[in-house]
Amino acid sequence: MSEILTSPRRSRFGQATGFCTTGIGSCVPQQVVTNADLARLGCDAEWIETRSGIRERRHAPPEIATSDLAAEAGEAAIAMAGIDRGTIDLLVLGTFTPDMLLPSTACIVQERLGLDCPAMDVTAACAGFVYGLVTAGQFLGGGSHQRVLAIGADTNSRVVDPDDIKTWPLFGDAAGAVLLERQQTATDKPHGLLAYALGSDGRGADLLACPMTGTREPVSVEGATAGRQFMKMDGRAVFKWAIRLAEQNIREVVEKSGLPLDAIDLFVLHQANARIIEGARTALGLPPEKVFMNLDRYGNTSSGSIPLAMDEAWRAGLIGPGSTVAVCGFGGGLAWGTAVWRL
Repeated sequence: MSEILTSPRRSRFGQATGFCTTGIGSCVPQQVVTNADLARLGCDAEWIETRSGIRERRHAPPEIATSDLAAEAGEAAIAMAGIDRGTIDLLVLGTFTPDMLLPSTACIVQERLGLDCPAMDVTAACAGFVYGLVTAGQFLGGGSHQRVLAIGADTNSRVVDPDDIKTWPLFGDAAGAVLLERQQTATDKPHGLLAYALGSDGRGADLLACPMTGTREPVSVEGATAGRQFMKMDGRAVFKWAIRLAEQNIREVVEKSGLPLDAIDLFVLHQANARIIEGARTALGLPPEKVFMNLDRYGNTSSGSIPLAMDEAWRAGLIGPGSTVAVCGFGGGLAWGTAVWRL
């Protein structure tokens, strides 16, 4: 871990402009799980909130899967855009909790939404939405596609051990979606991703992983009995890495965008832990009102956290068409993605 902190991997920077955001939507399950509901784990509500900033989270019932949350969020984004869904050229879904390994969850969502376009999953854990956003931006910026639906969705309650006091209180289920459309005419200010950075560091792969979920360790009765299908996380190590990564990467990407920090209307970080977000805010010298937080009500929703937060910020009037937002996702992989995004 010390090597990751002292000699971090480089980010790769880029730009993808010429498109705007015409729709946004989100979906969370109805079931609210409060900190008090987790008393059986041997921790009190105040302890969880002090440690993470989380007061409650949403859990999907057994009949609801990641594709269900993603499809509902996508429907909301399409409805806001008010467009013919037949004109959508591509669906990109960021998730690490697919309905199943085969087929891709994006294909299931595509059918649910009645789309006639390519559909693909992007797996980058909690950075999944930003990876998907950049992928969508490249298709739009290159001129080959006119409308792309980008979704982030995860059903974390299916992959976190309900008996693990270190992880079960932290995660929730949610999805968020944005409808992105190529601009047909030039504007005074470019829209889209004014600058972005993507990066990964596989040296930290074991810090946040679900061991028995693939070809390295196929599912077995013995493994399931030992809980090997559940997420394993070195919380302290990931925390140290994330708080340093977020501040540095945001600063670099904003500088690449050519804008000063105070020109950014809102900063939306992955909603992992209030202390990480507050640490980055303090290091960047940002006023509290410039940094959005809703993890107190939803917990860490992985790929769903950034688009869910943006949907709430949009509906609250904090951002809208033409706003400039800095988004930053980080998590398992280790992987990260940051962008300065003019909506």
